[in-house]
Amino acid sequence: MIPVTKPFLPPKEDYEKYLKGIWHRRWLTNMGPLASELEMKLKDHLCIDHLLFVTNGTVALQMAIKALDLKGEIITTPFSFIATTSSIVWEGCTPIFADIDKDTLNIDVKKIEEVITERTTAILATHVYGNPCDVLGIQKIADKYNLKVIYDGAHAFGVKVEGKSVFEYGDITTCSLHATKLYHSVEGGLMITQNAAVLKKLAYIRNFGFNGPEAFAELGLNGKNSEFHAAMGLANLDHIESIHTNRKLICEHYDKKLKNFKGVKPVWNSFATMNYAYYPIVVEDESLLYKCIEILKLNEIFIRRYFYPSLSTVLPYVESVEMPITEDIARRVMCLPLYHDLSLEEVDLICRLLLRTQNN
Repeated sequence: MIPVTKPFLPPKEDYEKYLKGIWHRRWLTNMGPLASELEMKLKDHLCIDHLLFVTNGTVALQMAIKALDLKGEIITTPFSFIATTSSIVWEGCTPIFADIDKDTLNIDVKKIEEVITERTTAILATHVYGNPCDVLGIQKIADKYNLKVIYDGAHAFGVKVEGKSVFEYGDITTCSLHATKLYHSVEGGLMITQNAAVLKKLAYIRNFGFNGPEAFAELGLNGKNSEFHAAMGLANLDHIESIHTNRKLICEHYDKKLKNFKGVKPVWNSFATMNYAYYPIVVEDESLLYKCIEILKLNEIFIRRYFYPSLSTVLPYVESVEMPITEDIARRVMCLPLYHDLSLEEVDLICRLLLRTQNN
């Protein structure tokens, strides 16, 4: 069987070396030494000043909305994982969708301004598949209307825009360290901000709002993560270069083998590096997509329709609205298998089956 993804695991001894210290200290959570060490090493690796390690990427989005005191309407993308929209609803705000750009698959900057009202307080955009949004265009709109900007950077670990981390843009960026991501801590998330005061507020929120043994500074929640998760993050960070190199090799092999396939890849931000988090293809039509799914499944190969259906049409707690570009793309997009130890021979098999399908 070839799944769409498979978590990277470091050599067992790399992880076990951290377990000895955990057993000795018996400090399992509440920002222990490994969690603090991971934060420091990630700041160095990403070349950023302020970063928090939290429970997961969804909690990170909720904390971001709370930390910025957002109310009313938040403009967001309908082409993302459900957590992007549900976090807005959880925090008592109203998601307002703006359609996506048909080439990049990110939120269309030109469509954002069309849905701004007097109740709009922020923009929450996703760097889809790790492909950076038009961060300068979004910031220009935010400045014009005095809006906050949150980026869902769940897929964007390691990506740079014009030489600096994509996480440095906006008021707050979140990242997922879920097991399916190219870099993970089994479960986990990151929060990044350039604003030291916002970082301090987020740190309070992460720990129930405590600012002392018997004092509280903020309305908080339990957004902390454990030493066991931090240990996996530290162990995996030592392998991040080889992970990136191998995924790049696999994606380039896909590119070579599928150059005549009836589908296109999203147009990547020309000012950004690539992290090879996913291998998405928008196929020519939905009927071809179903044929591809069928023949791959018969050979025990599994793809995912990231992201289908459009969030603008499927959520029972959000009013449905037509998003023609998102709905069209969502019906035709598929992400092919991509993980560290996927062999080039397996890639060849996948590509042969796809090409055979389109020619039948």
